[in-house]
Amino acid sequence: QVRLVESGGGLVQAGGSLRLSCVASGFHFGSAAMGWLRQAPGKEREFVASMSWGGGTINYDDSVKGRFTISRDNTKNTLTLQMSGLKLGDTAVYYCAPGKLASQSLLGIESWGQGTRVTVSS
Repeated sequence: QVRLVESGGGLVQAGGSLRLSCVASGFHFGSAAMGWLRQAPGKEREFVASMSWGGGTINYDDSVKGRFTISRDNTKNTLTLQMSGLKLGDTAVYYCAPGKLASQSLLGIESWGQGTRVTVSS
């Protein structure tokens, strides 16, 4: 059974930083492409960033390029999203998921965690 546990969210002022983590289990993390998605209030879930199993391919949504950094530790089944220069528009619940890499998208997502909430204040 796939399990995804996101953490690290919180309340932060605009311009600040947060580091999100996702611990995965129930599948072979080390061979899975992984990504982060987010859902803002009243909006559909959207792609944020993704990384291939070995880290050789990384994609970011244009809205977070240069501000967010995705990384992974396959020895710890952990996916991380370092967020800096946070903006009001980054306010959302953030989710990690395994999927298939596509340009600025993550396809074939079948499992979701509970997400971690990020709130950026002015």
